[in-house]
Amino acid sequence: MLIDFFTNLRKAQVPVTIKELLVLLEALEKHLAFASLDDFYLLSRACLVKDEKYFDRFDRAFGSYFHGLQQVEGFIEALIPDDWLRKEFERLLSDEEKAKIESLGDLDKLLETLKERFKDQEGRHAGGSKWIGTGGTSPFGHGGYNPEGVRIGGESGHKRAVKVWEKRQFKDLDDSVELGTRNIKVALRKLRKFARTGAAQELDLDDTISSTARNAGYLDLKMIPERHNAVKVLLFFDVGGSMDPYIKECEQLFSAARSEFKHLEYFYFHNCVYEKVWRNNQRRFNDTIPTLDLIHTYGRDYRVIFVGDAAMSPYELLHSQGSVEHWNDEPGQLWLQRIIDTWEKVIWLNPSHKRSWEYTHSIQLIRQQLEGHMYPLTLEGMEQGIRQLSR
Repeated sequence: MLIDFFTNLRKAQVPVTIKELLVLLEALEKHLAFASLDDFYLLSRACLVKDEKYFDRFDRAFGSYFHGLQQVEGFIEALIPDDWLRKEFERLLSDEEKAKIESLGDLDKLLETLKERFKDQEGRHAGGSKWIGTGGTSPFGHGGYNPEGVRIGGESGHKRAVKVWEKRQFKDLDDSVELGTRNIKVALRKLRKFARTGAAQELDLDDTISSTARNAGYLDLKMIPERHNAVKVLLFFDVGGSMDPYIKECEQLFSAARSEFKHLEYFYFHNCVYEKVWRNNQRRFNDTIPTLDLIHTYGRDYRVIFVGDAAMSPYELLHSQGSVEHWNDEPGQLWLQRIIDTWEKVIWLNPSHKRSWEYTHSIQLIRQQLEGHMYPLTLEGMEQGIRQLSR
């Protein structure tokens, strides 16, 4: 049965291996999880999943395999005897709660009826009072109301379920979803180069112990400068127009970057970088910074990250006077190339869906100019981009 479960995980793109399956089997032989689906879930996840970004995929595959109608029937009959399951339910109930289970007679009747429903039900049901489904007053399913029942999937509404069969805890960690601030920080932390500079403010424990020992036991404190991330980053944000739907994602990235990098400089542009950028969007027409000043100010050890959907008229990249906002003397592609020639490590993070990139000419032009170093603004895309910047 675990072979089928293992295969189901592989189909869900959870990178599990035979070695990890053998570890799970060894753990089960030692009774690290026994007679409890919840315990088996935690144990199998610990043995099979090696990266937290796959937790959500694991939860969905686990739910699909053990909580699906036909699969749950087989699991109950083959793996969990009636007495085990009954005890698992009773373990979760107080004496007062046990006394209230009257809808179907008693707890044994509830479990027996659940198994019968699994056997007989052939399709999806909603709004009913008998079958496993959503809404309605059936004791089995979710989204409805019953004094005591078994919630299968979904979220609790009235907090009356006897047993919760599925609770996905890590939905936001899937590498295919858009990033939140926490996940962006996790990705950015991989771009690190630690150094100790400045005043000595941190205790050097090893040197303190050695110095105290050499000093006949008299305490001799040794201090060192605080360690910090020495990576230097230039962050360019596209603002306005087609970027308005992605304001939240850009804010999250900006917040995470400011907390992760001590040496961070940020600037704004619209559609493409031209002869000037700015720091304050409210004063972007009269308080700008020449792009050449950036090229001459910041050293070649800086990493450059562009954030934008790269969606614009090709004229903005290829022709002078092509900008939609001003008469640019030189095409945007020329300014982008100057930045690429100045700083060796340059990537572009695109918040738009990757499936749409091939249909936008300007995106293809920028990807080609960056030698393919454009990545989607997802956890997986961030990790790929950070790896490129770290080389």
